[in-house]
Amino acid sequence: MYQVNEVFQTIQGEGRYTGKPSIFVRLQGCPVGCSWCDTKHTWTLDPELKTSPEAMLAKRSDTPAWAELSPAQLLALFAAEGYQARHVVITGGEPCLYDLYPLCEALHQAGYSTQIETSGTFEVKAPDSTWVTVSPKINMPGGYKVLASALARANEIKHPVAMQKHIEELQALLSEHQLQDKLVYLQPISQQKRATELAIASCIANNWQLSVQVHKYLGIE
Repeated sequence: MYQVNEVFQTIQGEGRYTGKPSIFVRLQGCPVGCSWCDTKHTWTLDPELKTSPEAMLAKRSDTPAWAELSPAQLLALFAAEGYQARHVVITGGEPCLYDLYPLCEALHQAGYSTQIETSGTFEVKAPDSTWVTVSPKINMPGGYKVLASALARANEIKHPVAMQKHIEELQALLSEHQLQDKLVYLQPISQQKRATELAIASCIANNWQLSVQVHKYLGIE
């Protein structure tokens, strides 16, 4: 069973799969504590806020209410909602608090591709065919270290940046773990002009790629 904050269909706006129709499954719970997090309502898994799948789907604003669903129930929900996308993005919160093998395998068997978006601070428990996006959260208030195993498993590294120190932290991380050949995306925090300019310059200097959160420019979820 998975504790789910929300499920919705949209266009993936970040990283390698930018532009791809996707179903997002947002799981509840995250102890990492990123100051700029735009989903802080997913941090706490409060049993008193458990709700029904129907009430969870009907939410029209960000709340910490969550519903418990099995992989089979999630697939039934996709069908009931008439979702057409065949790519599922499992995010959070921190999805790697959960064993994602059962969910990903059920989705694959049903013909979906899968992607995980994780901070890299917990072990990635998912099939090899799942695309893993690690957004390494370095020196966050929660005190969790980015795991070498998560970085090694990453298909892409997507790093939020606002200032030069974020570039230097990423360079140090890549060097420490000998990951210079990884696919790296820089993502300006909150579309700030200064952060965007820094990200563009750093991508050119390091042969990295730019991720600009297309969904926010489009005004979609």
